[in-house]
Amino acid sequence: MPDANSARATAREAIALLTGAAGFTEHRPPPRPLPPDGPLGWAGYDAARERASARTGEEESVVYGTGVVGDRACVLLSFEFGFLGGSLGRNTGDRLAAAYELALTRRLPLLALVATGGSRMQEGMVALTQLQRVAAASTRLRAAGLPQIAVVRDPTTGGGWATVGAGADVVLALPGAQVGFAGSRVRPPDADPYAYSAEGQFAAGQVDAVVPADELAATVTQWLRALGPHEDLPAAPAPRALPTTGAGWTAGAGAGSTAGAGTEARAGTGSAAGVGTGSTAGVGTEAGAGTGSTAGAGTRSAAGTGSAAGGGAVAPLPGTGREAVARARDPRRPRAEAYLADYFAVRLPLHGDRSGATDPGLLCGLGLRADGQPVAYVAQCGTPTRPAGYRAAARTIRLADRLGVPVLTLVDTPGAANDAEAERAGAGAAIADTFAAIAAARVPVTTLVIGEGGSGGALALAAPDNTHVTVDSYFSVIAPELAAAILKRPPSETGATADQLRLRPQDLVDLGFARSIVG
Repeated sequence: MPDANSARATAREAIALLTGAAGFTEHRPPPRPLPPDGPLGWAGYDAARERASARTGEEESVVYGTGVVGDRACVLLSFEFGFLGGSLGRNTGDRLAAAYELALTRRLPLLALVATGGSRMQEGMVALTQLQRVAAASTRLRAAGLPQIAVVRDPTTGGGWATVGAGADVVLALPGAQVGFAGSRVRPPDADPYAYSAEGQFAAGQVDAVVPADELAATVTQWLRALGPHEDLPAAPAPRALPTTGAGWTAGAGAGSTAGAGTEARAGTGSAAGVGTGSTAGVGTEAGAGTGSTAGAGTRSAAGTGSAAGGGAVAPLPGTGREAVARARDPRRPRAEAYLADYFAVRLPLHGDRSGATDPGLLCGLGLRADGQPVAYVAQCGTPTRPAGYRAAARTIRLADRLGVPVLTLVDTPGAANDAEAERAGAGAAIADTFAAIAAARVPVTTLVIGEGGSGGALALAAPDNTHVTVDSYFSVIAPELAAAILKRPPSETGATADQLRLRPQDLVDLGFARSIVG
């Protein structure tokens, strides 16, 4: 086995790190000899290629073929950085295009192990246009509903990062890898090196996880299981209500701690600041995670009181609008992390909006339930959702839709962030894009409102005709305080305004917005 701590593993060592004893079957495209010293007649190019081949044992900078990672067959392509810096020339393009075509023909996911300095100077524009070939091949694979995963090694720069790497559906990075469009010799001399690192790209929302090499095979296996390809997956069942502990609720009382929430071991490193308590290394299973409910389990009509699936005290329905608002805002009620931990056996976060920003108050990704069913999730965590959060949500929903994976959204926000920075970051456009992603989804989308449903910032994540609510939630056209202010009512009338808005869970069922009250 190769050294798991080596960021500069060879192309074949990187493949072996993932396939192990399962092995790898190499493929080669039909030979297409280059003219002497390449298409530009670059003096010494043939000699440089011969030296690279003698040093690495490879004929080109990419090796590709079929293999098995964990229990999942896939097409693998791996860059050999020792061959002219892993650069892309015409023959490299032939191999990359053949790898994508192989995945398309066999309907297999594509796993790219990237380590490249970019396009090969000695082939000039012939080399540069290989990026267009890669982009076209990637687009065909995407249109066929087949997933693409990139593992970016050290270094991944230039056109290889901008196509094979950053163009993948899921981007994982090895710790400490240099990752960025600008290579070390072409960036400004005073540039912050952190911005060009795997960790810096993660912080900027361009990488989904930074994964240690010895955890990579397990992480990739889980991603392959979640991404598919899949056929005719059922809708995601609504999560079960999380019971409270102790004596239960009184009017306006909090939920207390949640049963079965557990802690989570998440794929890769770097959970969002302030969100979640689990460790972030590798792929794991939540300790104490429940198995979730089946479709329709633990639901009730607006008139019922019932109890949660699995037992435990559940709050009665709120008697007034002001009580519903108070309970949704109670810091002790169950939050998104608890619901996700109870619902999934494994979670694989998708991180960032791919536009340079993240929102720690919105969790996105794919998860595997106890029965192995994959479900994509988008979960608000009770904070005002920022433009980056909406863009990450739209990214997740569209990926799930393309791959045929059902979607679960958890709604809990007082509303969209409304500060000046949010406006400059394109809040309106980001919310509009999320509405559009939900509206266009061909896969079933299931929504559970678990807390505050604050106006359009919450509605953007709600599934029309398939939204459910918990007893400690509300949904309103606007927050009662703001409604009272707009109506020029004194603060003392905020509670009466909440009652008028008919925002209680049972009101939402009566109005036809919600299908059921979970619990």
